Amino acid sequence: MGSLGKLASLEVINLVGSNISGTLQNTAFKNLKHMRELHLRSNQLSGSIPSSLFELPRLEYLDLSENLFQGHIPMSSFASISSALRTLKLSGNNLSGAFRFFWLRNCTMLEKIDLSGNSDLSIDVKFHGLVPPFQLRSLVLSGCKTDDSIVVGPNFLGTQRHLQMLDLSHNNLTGGVPDWIFANIATLVYLNIASNSLVGSIDPMWQHQSALEMINISSNHFVGQLPTNISSVLPNLEVLVASNNIISGYLPPSLCNISNIRIVDLSNNKFTGEVPTCFFTDCSYLTILKLSNNNLGGLIFGGVSDLSVAAIYLDSNKFEGTLPNNLSGNPVIMDLHDNKLSGKLDTSFWGLSPQVLSVASNNLTGEIHPAICKLSSSLQILDMSGNNFVGSTPNCASELQLYLLNMSRNSLSRFSRGFFNSSCITVLDLRYNQFHGDLDWTHSLAQTRLLLLGGNRFGGQISPNICHLQYLNIIDLSDNRISGSVPPCIGAISFGYHADDLDFQTLFNFIVLGTGFSSMDNDDPPFMYDTPYDLQGFTFSTKGNIYAYSRSFFSLMFGIDISGNMLSGEIPWEIGNLTRVKSLNLSNNHFSGRIPASLANMSAVESLDLSHNELDGAIPWQLSRLWSLEVFSVAYNNLSGCIPDSAQFASFSMDSYIGNKNFQNMSLGNACSPGSGRAAAPAPEDVDETPDHLILYVVCASFVLAFWATIAFSFCHPCGRAVMLRL
Repeated sequence: MGSLGKLASLEVINLVGSNISGTLQNTAFKNLKHMRELHLRSNQLSGSIPSSLFELPRLEYLDLSENLFQGHIPMSSFASISSALRTLKLSGNNLSGAFRFFWLRNCTMLEKIDLSGNSDLSIDVKFHGLVPPFQLRSLVLSGCKTDDSIVVGPNFLGTQRHLQMLDLSHNNLTGGVPDWIFANIATLVYLNIASNSLVGSIDPMWQHQSALEMINISSNHFVGQLPTNISSVLPNLEVLVASNNIISGYLPPSLCNISNIRIVDLSNNKFTGEVPTCFFTDCSYLTILKLSNNNLGGLIFGGVSDLSVAAIYLDSNKFEGTLPNNLSGNPVIMDLHDNKLSGKLDTSFWGLSPQVLSVASNNLTGEIHPAICKLSSSLQILDMSGNNFVGSTPNCASELQLYLLNMSRNSLSRFSRGFFNSSCITVLDLRYNQFHGDLDWTHSLAQTRLLLLGGNRFGGQISPNICHLQYLNIIDLSDNRISGSVPPCIGAISFGYHADDLDFQTLFNFIVLGTGFSSMDNDDPPFMYDTPYDLQGFTFSTKGNIYAYSRSFFSLMFGIDISGNMLSGEIPWEIGNLTRVKSLNLSNNHFSGRIPASLANMSAVESLDLSHNELDGAIPWQLSRLWSLEVFSVAYNNLSGCIPDSAQFASFSMDSYIGNKNFQNMSLGNACSPGSGRAAAPAPEDVDETPDHLILYVVCASFVLAFWATIAFSFCHPCGRAVMLRL
């Protein structure tokens, strides 16, 4: 941009999203005296922001957001800032230092400020007794270090009579409920004070606000109740988000009387009682109803069968009874997990055509009706885990196009291979059922990342075809009846990232019902809601414990658990090639032979369990190189030799080695390292094949002494000299 100075009459530059990189030179803009708008959002610009930009006399619109700028904002009490400035957007950079609103005291035309997403930028809102000359319409300071005084009491914001958008979220603000905002600013359309540390009762907050369309007070420490006349207080409300607080009481039926209400998220609070039936039937615009993790009870859906809401989150409550018969409607997301629902699922339940369905952790019974096959074109996530379903999975003519299937912790006995499209499934969890048969069908799970089949009655052998599943993150085949040997090719599974890999952080965000809220600009922040699977997570056994993980676990954890089977033979040395695997559990099988020294190449392994097998020989000293190892067990084998006591092995107790009769004392410590003379303490059966070092030293010394004695004899004794002459 060094040639811009030659375009002195230039008024507008718009290079949004042009993938521009580099720095902006301070001298490049000094001659652009006619510049009115500069749009450089969403590029790769770095370095400092040129101070000359703020001195352009006619500059009205400056947008440098979503770049890599760093350092301080080049303003001060003495700087000459353009009085024509209307819009200032510097969000999503790495700016630091201080920004004082007092510096804007001459910007009489200022309407919009967005400094959000600069986590090291300190915001000072004090005006030192002066009344600011501008009237803001939008102020977005999310994710900064904003001064607490902005919510403690009326400040310069109290003078902003035209303010429509105020976003102070993610600032770690402390103090009480800023009820003065409702009393002093009647023009507010969008208010976001979420993710702070605000406390107190929300009761004084509810003052008549006819303009307010969106309010987000989530993730604070608010108490109190929703007003029974909320439809009169906030008649034009479209979005109400008050999750993750301590709000209690009943849900006011008058919420249904707000004609334009679209999103209600009151999850993770202390609400009690029943959900008014009007939420499910009478709110024609209601898209998302999120009431997760409260103390709500009664009949699910209030007993009604006609559902008008697109996304229903009623999980982690106390709803009981059976699901209504003759259900109808078009919900896209239905999360009912962790309640007290019972009985069988009516066939009408499978006529709802959701994309996400979770009824996990209830007391539902019966067989899975073949009517589920009607969802082949819509259902993408299905979680029926933790119930009492029996029988088999239906054999569908049109396979379900599932990304995630969780049917764990039921009493299912037969698995139909035509139930789902194996080329689509990404997470398959069938653990803790009574499924039987071989595992040959697993070779077709080309996109599967989590293959969880533990706790069943699967038999046969592990087919080498499983090695073709190159996207795997976790294999759990534990506690089955699998026999034979482990195919060496398992060491070729990549267990890592791929160039064309789908990111697990976003894999299950393909269903988004949060509508972008646009009160002023088309780039205002949208509301995004995760799928039920992210909320419930799943478990995986590692380090001797069972841990629950959420979706972020997928991209961070790689593990193999084939414990509790009837596998035999030697442990393939190729397993040492799995350098990304963090957990390897081969315990409770019939593996024999030596522990492969190649396991020392598993540089990321944190848990290694080889216990309860028939392994023999010594523990390879090379395993002491495993610096990440936290849990290790070779208990109940036939191992011998010494026990390493260096590096990570110094932290393991004797419980890791119990049940091996031929181990030497731990006091040997580094004697297990190479070159120590005891590096490879032999097993008893190998003693005859290994020379004794002491005997070797004696033999060598005797040979040397004999040699020099012969030489001396030859030179000194007459007989010796005679022998030499004959030669």
